[in-house]
Amino acid sequence: MPDFLVPTDIAHVIQIAIAPVFMLAGIGALLNVMTNRLGRVVDRWRKMEKELEAQEGAPSKERIAHLAVLDRRMAHINRAIALSTMSALLICIVIILLFTGQLLRFPVASMVSILFIASMSVLVASLLSFLLEIRIASRMLRVGRAVLRQGSPPRHGHRKS
Repeated sequence: MPDFLVPTDIAHVIQIAIAPVFMLAGIGALLNVMTNRLGRVVDRWRKMEKELEAQEGAPSKERIAHLAVLDRRMAHINRAIALSTMSALLICIVIILLFTGQLLRFPVASMVSILFIASMSVLVASLLSFLLEIRIASRMLRVGRAVLRQGSPPRHGHRKS
């Protein structure tokens, strides 16, 4: 058999590795969205921090509360980014195991399955953390709109839709 032909086993491993590679691409897209959101939150934090430094006297409770919310959002996004990165790393290990197992002729099916399940579990945790950040951000927008509509902060327990 000529050296330039791809053995059937390798071609099969490449076919099997395509799904994890697509998953990596999806995680990469998620990471792009998450890092962009983090950048916007950090920019907002810095702007508010400068405003507080320029402000004379004690900062208002509203501004401090807003910074606390931004801090919670940053924590959730950072956690989501870390977990998504961990998921991507586990997928990379799955791909390495697929090729290493074929090359060295040892069974990797159970390790690949466990790592893939772990990767999906970590990705789910990442998406949940990201969802929490989105909920916090949207809650802030609803409160802001209510203040604009009424001219004062909404009372607890009385929500207009």
